[in-house]
Amino acid sequence: MRTIKGPALFLAQFAGDAAPFNSWEGITRWAASLGYKGVQVPSWDARLIDLDRAVTSQDYRDEFLGIARQNGVEVTELSTHLQGQLVAVHPAYDAGFDGFAPSRLHGNPMARQAWAVDQVGKAIRASGAMGLPAMATFSGALAWPYLYPWPQRARGLVDTAFAELAARWRPLLDLADESGVDMCYEIHPGEDLHDGVTFEMFLDRVDSHPRANMLYDPSHYLLQQLDYVQNIDIYHDRIRMFHVKDAEFRPSGRQGVYGGFQSWADRAGRFRSLGDGQVDFGAVFSKLTQYGFDGWAVVEWECALKHPEDGAREGAEFVRRHIIRITPHAFDDFASQGTDEAANRRALGL
Repeated sequence: MRTIKGPALFLAQFAGDAAPFNSWEGITRWAASLGYKGVQVPSWDARLIDLDRAVTSQDYRDEFLGIARQNGVEVTELSTHLQGQLVAVHPAYDAGFDGFAPSRLHGNPMARQAWAVDQVGKAIRASGAMGLPAMATFSGALAWPYLYPWPQRARGLVDTAFAELAARWRPLLDLADESGVDMCYEIHPGEDLHDGVTFEMFLDRVDSHPRANMLYDPSHYLLQQLDYVQNIDIYHDRIRMFHVKDAEFRPSGRQGVYGGFQSWADRAGRFRSLGDGQVDFGAVFSKLTQYGFDGWAVVEWECALKHPEDGAREGAEFVRRHIIRITPHAFDDFASQGTDEAANRRALGL
């Protein structure tokens, strides 16, 4: 067993145009002031990281990591959630997802996909060059509009979608392997990889690629009514990243999992700040510790009610309380009799 590292904070929901959230210097100093020991970095946000320079310049990488350390935090991982989403986009979502790409690419899905693949590749190379062992991403989605089979799905449609998804990601997984980086797909509704079964479907089509791994976030499983603790039992060998995010699901006679097109505050299932939802984090941290997860516990703040700065401040202490310092010995060692093989044979009447 190993002790989980943390607390760390995913910066995507906090970056902004006002200080201290508009610069790498400011946001790392702020995160450390709340008690965080690490930060996960959204690679698409130029206020925090210049991805091109992170690939090409050792001086820039040293400065980037050095500022974080000087301010009291480590860089835990880079994230390519937005760029990964654009690796595979169903045409129904073209207009909605154009906003994740530069304006010059809007209305041009092929150019947008090529840009996204290049971005993910740069983030992989930057991660490897900075010694970061894992990178967060989304898989994107081609089959998602066909999730609920009405009208009946055409025979072979899902197989075709997953074959294409695997073909798009395989070169990136190979690059990740060359760079010594685990690709951690956040298992998330809206992505083709949204539960254990769909992750396995993808894994089969990339020949169980050693770099195809999971970002575990129990909030997305609770909202799907999936057993998020047993999920660790099943997939612990592939869980290489951990988002600590809470959620609650309170169905009624009027609304259930799908949410009735309501805003987040009015949905039966909604994200909450840590400790305000229903996720049993005692069980989650225990399971991950049991299986030797030694990555970072990264707070991802999303809440329909609470102010983000309050959620961040409370989240650091919440994670600190839940990290289990592993025991160096068994609890009943005090009663050990120090027996040997001869004593064992006598005890068995042999």
